[in-house]
Amino acid sequence: MADIDVLENLAKRRPDDPRPRFGLAAEYEKRGDWARTVEHLRAYLRMTDDQGNAYGRLGRALRQLGEEEEAIEAYRKGIAAARRHNHPTLAEEFEEVIRDMTGLP
Repeated sequence: MADIDVLENLAKRRPDDPRPRFGLAAEYEKRGDWARTVEHLRAYLRMTDDQGNAYGRLGRALRQLGEEEEAIEAYRKGIAAARRHNHPTLAEEFEEVIRDMTGLP
C-alpha cells in the first residue's frame, strides 16, 4: 500500500495534477479494485486530454463492474481521442472491443 499512500498524498497536495490520479488508477487496477480504478481514471480524464489509453483502461474497469453501456461509451471516447492524436491502431483495437461487446459487425 506504500505506493498508493504516496500517490494519494501527491493527489491531495497537487489536486490539479493529473499524473497522481493516473498512477492511482494503475495501482488500483493491479489490485483488481475496479471501483477505485474508475474513480481515479475519471478524475484523470477530467483534467487532461488523454491520447486514448486511459479510456481503454476505463472501459475495461467498467466492464469488470458490469457497466457495459458506460464501458462502450468510454471506448468510443477512446476511439475519438486516439484518432485526434493519430493513433489509428489503438482506435481500431477499441472498435474491435465494441464489436465483440455488441455483436455488431
